[in-house]
Amino acid sequence: MATRKMTFTLPEPLAARFAKHVAARDRSRYVAEAVAERLAEREHRLIRSCNVANETAEVAEIEREFDALPDVVSEPWTRAR
Repeated sequence: MATRKMTFTLPEPLAARFAKHVAARDRSRYVAEAVAERLAEREHRLIRSCNVANETAEVAEIEREFDALPDVVSEPWTRAR
């Protein structure tokens, strides 16, 4: 698997705890696993939020209104750079 070297800044108390509890040879793997876990948690919360929103009648009505809009822009925006 390809890897990418990154630099992070940690508060001193956290950095000291990290250095004390995780051997130097295991630190990259530890950080990679921690980041992967937090990203998975965040993704799970986002998916759950979307599912809850999609079950709401108000959201369904807004979605129907957007679906009724034409796909073609009738007046192009001419001031775009």
